Amino acid sequence: MINMSTNVADEIIAIEWRMFDATQNRGGRAACQDDMNTFYIMRSSQLEAWNEFMCESYCDDLLAAQSAGRNLVSEKYGYMMERTNPVEFEEIKGQLPPRDPEKDAIIDEICLAHTEWLDKLAKWYPHLAGQGRPIHRTGDAVDVTSFETYLWGELATYSLKTVKLYAEYVRKLQDDGLNMNTMIMNNMVTKYGYNSMQAAEEKLAGK
Repeated sequence: MINMSTNVADEIIAIEWRMFDATQNRGGRAACQDDMNTFYIMRSSQLEAWNEFMCESYCDDLLAAQSAGRNLVSEKYGYMMERTNPVEFEEIKGQLPPRDPEKDAIIDEICLAHTEWLDKLAKWYPHLAGQGRPIHRTGDAVDVTSFETYLWGELATYSLKTVKLYAEYVRKLQDDGLNMNTMIMNNMVTKYGYNSMQAAEEKLAGK
């Protein structure tokens, strides 16, 4: 399911990659910052599960941030620290844009939908789902960021407009009985050369 123009997707990924590449970690540069291929697969798999309105609005967010000298990837990791490392978060929170209560409420709704989707996905494809992070924020630790908290931090960098479009799309998928996490995972395994999620699951299970 691809609802966006390739040009918009490529622009999003190009800007995100520059921001990701420029992000500085306290422990030094991470190995994943030199792996553009994996970055492209992960981000394009997600964007291909979105609709065009979300993609265009998020691209506008990135362009605005770029013009203002902001790095949304760095801000994303900063917001995550509120849950994973509260002590260090206190040191850097003044560098982050203030949170918007209206946006936070919508983000919570989106995160709930995604964790429920991922819980369902994990029942059918435990090895595929198990390759990632803990699903719920209860699994957060100083060196561990759950899927829920990672998404929560990322959504906090989106504009209110983009978050509202995201929530609207989530509700439509729920009404249609669709699972965005399954859509993203299917995109991902296809890019890695598998003909189905089941084939990827069996490979990871050693069958």
